[in-house]
Amino acid sequence: MSIISKYNRFSRVYDLMETPMELMRYGKWRKEVFFGLEGRVLEVGVGTGKNIPYYPDDCEMVGIDISAKMLSHAKKRAAGKKNISLLVMDAEHMGFVDGCFDYVITTFVLCSIPDPVSALTEMKRVCKPEGTVINLEHMRSSNRAIAFVEDLFNPITASITGVNVNRKTVENIRKAGLGIIEERKLAMKDVFRLIRSKP
Repeated sequence: MSIISKYNRFSRVYDLMETPMELMRYGKWRKEVFFGLEGRVLEVGVGTGKNIPYYPDDCEMVGIDISAKMLSHAKKRAAGKKNISLLVMDAEHMGFVDGCFDYVITTFVLCSIPDPVSALTEMKRVCKPEGTVINLEHMRSSNRAIAFVEDLFNPITASITGVNVNRKTVENIRKAGLGIIEERKLAMKDVFRLIRSKP
């Protein structure tokens, strides 16, 4: 089953599945990531639009997602917000000109994009030279015991939901040519991290 089919299928229950983590951790992290944003912002993998309530009113946000059904939920959250545009688009092949966004953001997305390096290369391309790419993600731990468990469960999570729990995201960011300026460990040792980088 393609990643589009999987997310179309899970779109109705996606928010419900993530409710526990949203209440315990994600909500707090989202507030930090989106506080003070300004200018033109691209959110890659906007999904059901969980980040939409956190965007400042004075920034222009464009959100893209490969799943039309996930995006239909995001459109409900964006109703009445004139500073938000939502588009069906593949993160690996974006239809934007070079250097047109001040910020490019993902939250828990790079785990499910088929070719994350290709998507990150596109993020670098559409971000302004003086802009910032922000990735709030879970990834493969440098702790051997945690990494073992992630590797053990990855075939199951990838098959059912399309989520890879053992992606080497920091390495992928560097492979895309982005220069990391901040890498902060948030939870589960270093599984959850906030990474800021420059084109």
